[in-house]
Amino acid sequence: MPGLLRGVARTAVVAGTATAVSNRVSRRQQGRWAAQQEQQYAAPPPPPAAAPAPAGSDMSGKIDQLKQLGELKDQGVLTEAEFEEQKRRILES
Repeated sequence: MPGLLRGVARTAVVAGTATAVSNRVSRRQQGRWAAQQEQQYAAPPPPPAAAPAPAGSDMSGKIDQLKQLGELKDQGVLTEAEFEEQKRRILES
């Protein structure tokens, strides 16, 4: 009978150790897989924002163009319809 108990105890120790090792390996693998998935599905960093164009110089350029259009209209070079069309294009750009 003592041999039987010793055999059962040894089996329990081996089985318990194997289970503990197996669980530890599984947890480590799951942690690694989770880290890989996070890296895979992580959103790429947003592209750097483009520097906005200086509003003052852009607006002053439009104002100059509108003044020139007004002068051309006053001189009779442009009709009212042509003037409105060109003005619309300048303001939309």
